[in-house]
Amino acid sequence: QVQLVESGGGLVQAGVSLRLSCAASGRAFSTYAMGWFRQAPGKEREFVAAIGMGSPTYYTDSVKGRFTISRDNAKNTVYLQMNSLKPEDTAVYYCAARKSYYSRTSGNYDYWGQGTQVTVSS
Repeated sequence: QVQLVESGGGLVQAGVSLRLSCAASGRAFSTYAMGWFRQAPGKEREFVAAIGMGSPTYYTDSVKGRFTISRDNAKNTVYLQMNSLKPEDTAVYYCAARKSYYSRTSGNYDYWGQGTQVTVSS
């Protein structure tokens, strides 16, 4: 089993930055595609960003230029640097791992963290 634990969420004002971290257990982290998804109240879970085994990155249009996903395989950790946060970024952010190439579809991921709350006030 792979366990994913997110951290770094919080309550912040619009325009500031947060960095989310996702620490993974297991020995095969470097072979996984890692993704970040978010879910706001009353909305479906939404793809945010992903990073593949060879570190190509992908973003949903609404966060391009503001968010950066990265990974440190030596630490079994994936990060989401979030700059210029907006109230519409408010959501529970979930880290996910897939034993394959990246996907924008949440159902394609094999492991999920419990989520970390990000709240952005105006």
